[in-house]
Amino acid sequence: MEISVSEAKASLTELLHRAEAGEDVVLTRRGHKIARLVPIEPELTRDQRRALIEEIRAMAPEPKADDVPAERSQDFLYGDDGLPA
Repeated sequence: MEISVSEAKASLTELLHRAEAGEDVVLTRRGHKIARLVPIEPELTRDQRRALIEEIRAMAPEPKADDVPAERSQDFLYGDDGLPA
């Protein structure tokens, strides 16, 4: 739904209810779109955030057994004396 700013002033409560219900409410000025009313998404609870993090971690690939750990990744650049090889 598109509505001019001047019309929106008279029916703000109705427009907010429509946006909250998921309807696309676009405000116009002189025929040009200038703003959109959208509902605020509810914040996730602590348990929901934790579940989302676990879901993302579960999608990560398992490290390969032959992968070099980060702390050892550049050892081949240096000799036993700690100087560049």
